[in-house]
Amino acid sequence: METTMLRSSRLAQLAQAAFTATALLSFAPLAKAAEPETSDAPPLPGRMGDLALKIEPGVALPLTNPQSRLFKTGGGQTIKALWLINEYMDAGPSATFLALPSETSGAEAGVAWTFGGSLRFRRPRNASPEFLSISPWADMDLLYVRTGGLNRPGFAAAVGASVPVGRNRLFWVGPFARYFQIMERSRSGFDSNDAKILSLGLSLEVGMGTERRRALAAAAEVRTVNTETFFCPDRDRDGVPDNVDHCPDVSGPMDNWGCPVYKKLTVHRDKLELKEKLYFAYDQAVLQDESFPVLDEVVQALNDNKGFRVQVEGHASSEGGDDHNQVLSEDRAQAVLYYLVAHGIDNGRLASKGFGSSVPLDTNETIAGRENNRRVEFVVYFTILNEGSK
Repeated sequence: METTMLRSSRLAQLAQAAFTATALLSFAPLAKAAEPETSDAPPLPGRMGDLALKIEPGVALPLTNPQSRLFKTGGGQTIKALWLINEYMDAGPSATFLALPSETSGAEAGVAWTFGGSLRFRRPRNASPEFLSISPWADMDLLYVRTGGLNRPGFAAAVGASVPVGRNRLFWVGPFARYFQIMERSRSGFDSNDAKILSLGLSLEVGMGTERRRALAAAAEVRTVNTETFFCPDRDRDGVPDNVDHCPDVSGPMDNWGCPVYKKLTVHRDKLELKEKLYFAYDQAVLQDESFPVLDEVVQALNDNKGFRVQVEGHASSEGGDDHNQVLSEDRAQAVLYYLVAHGIDNGRLASKGFGSSVPLDTNETIAGRENNRRVEFVVYFTILNEGSK
């Protein structure tokens, strides 16, 4: 009988040692592959599917009869493979070996093997350094249990806390407490109470974060993009670049092409367009009083835009002879030029030209059309002088 007891005890010890060795060998390649690179960067959050392996060596204490009466405190070993579901939860298979030495000399040790699935809830592993980066956790297992020649259902629940080892938080270690309950079937002549066992020990865990960190670091390669900055001059600083500003020497709103808003004329890129007609005495080059407000605003526009040079163009209707109309249109254009000079515009910025009736604006067949053809136009033929000219 003593030989049988020793053989059973030795078998249990060998099984536990083999189980632990297998778990540690499983960790070795993973730990080597996950050798961390020194980095001051904060830890990255986990991704769905990330793998962690965990072993839990510990002592095993029977809590209730008949186990507490028949067995002493023994030992146990749990191994789990856990895949991340989200940053708070992971799941995977688990296996446990439990061995309880007998209280009675010569009696067999109590040995149990369990296999099942585990679901764990935990604090995210990339949490900030507060609370020493502790990750409390709790898990639940549904188990198939093999004891002796019997197959039984069971479950386990555990709580623990882990702290990282190393800056990159690939390795985690901490205490745990796990409660096992092995369900007994009612059998005649046997105690049918469930077996209840408490395991206390140290949880050792390694993750798979290093290779992913390297991959992300490579993907985040810093790239230098060469850019060119083009400067658009804006002499009057009104926010309208000179290349589109119709009045580059005086500020004005963008919706008016950078020009001040004048009441009686509009500044275009190529000319000053009068909104009102200039009036002359009949068949003469004499300006009438109602023309003066219009010409005063032309003076204002030329004073504002000192880079403008304008040609004053005179036109006549088709009444009368061509020679007469040519002379009249030239004289009327010259009369406008004299008015501008008399009001302070440099004569060097002005020119005049008469076109007679050769460029009609309207039909000469009607009174209204002929009236429209008697006109004086201001055409800008140089809009920008040399830099600094005023």
